[in-house]
Amino acid sequence: MRIFSILSLLVLCAVDMTAQTMSYDLTKQQPVYSETVGYGYDVVEAPTAKSVSPFYFSVKVPDGNYRVSVRLGNKKREGETTVRAESRRMIIEKCVTKKGEYRDFSFVINKRCVDIPSFKGIDGKDTQPDKVRIKPGEVGSLTWDEKLTFEFNGASPCVQSITIEPDTTATTVFLCGNSTVVDQGKEPWASWGQMFPRWFVEQSRPLPPPSPVGREPEGEKKSPVKEKLGGLSIANYAESGLTATSFMAQNRLEKIMSVIKEGDYVICEFGHNDEKEKGPGTGAWYHYTVALKKFVDMVRAKKGNIIFCTPTQRRFFDAEGKIKNTHGDFPAAMKAVAERENVPVIDLNAETKTLFEAMGTEGSKHLLVHYPMGTFPWQEKKFSDNTHFNPFGAYEVSKLVVMGLKQLNSPLVKHLSSDWTDFSPSKPDDWQSFYWPLSPVYDGKKPDGN
Repeated sequence: MRIFSILSLLVLCAVDMTAQTMSYDLTKQQPVYSETVGYGYDVVEAPTAKSVSPFYFSVKVPDGNYRVSVRLGNKKREGETTVRAESRRMIIEKCVTKKGEYRDFSFVINKRCVDIPSFKGIDGKDTQPDKVRIKPGEVGSLTWDEKLTFEFNGASPCVQSITIEPDTTATTVFLCGNSTVVDQGKEPWASWGQMFPRWFVEQSRPLPPPSPVGREPEGEKKSPVKEKLGGLSIANYAESGLTATSFMAQNRLEKIMSVIKEGDYVICEFGHNDEKEKGPGTGAWYHYTVALKKFVDMVRAKKGNIIFCTPTQRRFFDAEGKIKNTHGDFPAAMKAVAERENVPVIDLNAETKTLFEAMGTEGSKHLLVHYPMGTFPWQEKKFSDNTHFNPFGAYEVSKLVVMGLKQLNSPLVKHLSSDWTDFSPSKPDDWQSFYWPLSPVYDGKKPDGN
């Protein structure tokens, strides 16, 4: 790839620093990402003018929420573009454009690193904790680094431009949990938390190609999504293998407390790993409930809103084709805390039971990482995982969370994408029709936890 001078790069990439708006024209040559330049193609080889392979684009930014507007399409060819962000967060699902047709999308994305700014604790005193103690597997990931990274995938990814600007008015939804919630960074693993942002994207009608001078065509108005701030940002702090107590011990809740604003939300799903803790004071009715109470107190001290999600089921059928409960008293314990503290609850435990049973003993394998040997070129053994979701399963469970919010009459649903349609776990989508172009990053190692 040719190396451009800094002056040339500034000409090709218009960055309005005074307005804190960064705009990138991907129809022109862009650099490979480096710390010096601070933006460019990343992770895999940079695309060429005729490339139809997945590519990544990163921009170095401080922690915070960012309003991102992308224009998809190409004047010379048809496009089929899927957009993900950071560690495979689903944003835009299979945008198909005709030759010369464009679509505008806008969404708010959260970026963070391990540093924790000073903040006032619930006792009113200044708190300066250590950094977030991320796990070894998170080191070097796209989740906790210094940049925003976008993955453009699909049969023919066509990206016209990217515009990024800080958004201090967005409502942030912080996700807390384990491997069933986390942004799984590598194929074939996935979790509902990384699919959740897909349902909060603003999109325009199809647009004709821009005029040669770069103005909107005569009679066309600018897409309103470019000027609308105050959307919804999903900040997924979950990680594989965590319990409610280890989440706090790693300073993840402290990090949330340092940036949460009045009116923001915290959604918690724990239980899978908490039930395996051993020793004095462990169990559903002690360590677990005490930890959940701490979440409630800390979030409310910051005038935030908290929502509980009972743990998703494991795929464990009895002889009659019914799901057996493997979580003991943990779902009941979470509901008990919620009742005492007046916390809204989304019962994923019950909803995923219905989902698994609707798909049946064999069909439900298509929700999870169940793949025979040879499914993927890099696969070294068959996968038979009854806990961790694949992209289709994560997609379905994310719909259950949205439906839970609707049943709670949560204000969050006012941010739902215009293409949202209601969903019932008793009538799941057809797994064969689900479209998920594989990311070019993969790992045959099972995530922590079970």
